Amino acid sequence: MKLTVVGGGSTYTPELVDGIAHRLGGLEVDEIALVDPDEERLAVVGPFCQRLLAAAGHPAVVRTTSDLERGADGATAVLLQLRVGGQSARHSDETFPLECGCVGQETTGAGGLAKALRTVPVVLDIAERVRAVAGDNTWLVNFTNPVGIVTRALLEAGHRALGLCNVAIGFERWFAEILGVAPENVYLEHVGLNHLTWERGVLIKGPNASMDVLPALLQERAGEIAERVGLPVALLHRLGAIPSYYLRYFYQHDQVVAEQRGERSRAEVVADVERELLRVYADPAVSTKPELLGKRGGAYYSEAAIQLVDALVNGGGASHVVNVRNGRALPFLPEDAVVEIPCTIDTGGAVPSPVRPVPPAMAGLIAHVAAYEALALDAAVHGGRDRVADALLAHPLVGQHEKAERLTDSLLAANAAFLPWAKG
Repeated sequence: MKLTVVGGGSTYTPELVDGIAHRLGGLEVDEIALVDPDEERLAVVGPFCQRLLAAAGHPAVVRTTSDLERGADGATAVLLQLRVGGQSARHSDETFPLECGCVGQETTGAGGLAKALRTVPVVLDIAERVRAVAGDNTWLVNFTNPVGIVTRALLEAGHRALGLCNVAIGFERWFAEILGVAPENVYLEHVGLNHLTWERGVLIKGPNASMDVLPALLQERAGEIAERVGLPVALLHRLGAIPSYYLRYFYQHDQVVAEQRGERSRAEVVADVERELLRVYADPAVSTKPELLGKRGGAYYSEAAIQLVDALVNGGGASHVVNVRNGRALPFLPEDAVVEIPCTIDTGGAVPSPVRPVPPAMAGLIAHVAAYEALALDAAVHGGRDRVADALLAHPLVGQHEKAERLTDSLLAANAAFLPWAKG
């Protein structure tokens, strides 16, 4: 099969190819097409990926192109991992909100909205062009942030798409390690929206039944968990659940803002890592994944993506945490919202698994952010200053009229080069 990666010049890409090289899952890939407008990056990343495959004895061929139609033609699945504006735009997303005392982050708050506004129109254009050459049955697996909003845009446009994040698989692998069990025997009660999720259960599969070890984890390993997610032990006990580290932006907003004002942006740090990675990738003597790639982020990205595509192509009914249309999974949300929950994956797509009733402390925040995401998508698709301001006013990390107005002006000024409608 042919697998196409849009944004294939990313320094993430060798992580994915390394997973294919070591044949994670049962995916039989014979061609990997890396598509990216940055031909200089492709000229470095593409040959390195080919060396990874060769070193592992994998027969797949890597092809690089800046022509989307050529790269997507004949693809069974297309992975979307692009970043419109690069790290410089990300730096803007992470800094302009701080001027108003709001968290600077590329997937939530004002920065997340800026990224959605830049990204959604580009992804929708890519998806239409992919469908024209690859056909209606080609799966789009979206890893592009903000994953929930971008995936909802794809679904509303009628594309065959699922969203993917590495938060759940990161927890799964960590729990398996500290409990001494195989990862495939760990099942997470993972619930929420992308980058707004909690683990409400950690079930370990036994010979006759599954046992929830979350209460024991919170009792015996609360300190380790708290350090991993950056939140206090007392909060974990109050919630009776394990929030993802992205919840820190909500539960400790003011503390995070104070920290961010005294630190380099994550974009600056990542840009330094990327420069070094590209230098390593360019060395023809290097044919193994460098340890430095672990500092780029996206842990277990290759495993999550490959296993998901394998299930979509070959079936099997495995469970994966994905971003999918809500339907009736979370009854307090509209059916067309996109949620991040465990689903059974087969060749027909994703079927949400049953979800226990969500307590008000979580449901209220989920509903609040889901309403913002609907407004954010409306702004990304249709444009207009008022739509941007409405979305910011609805976001729980903004929520004040004066701040929403100031942030709207700052956002539009910083992104005028990407938003034609903002220039007028």
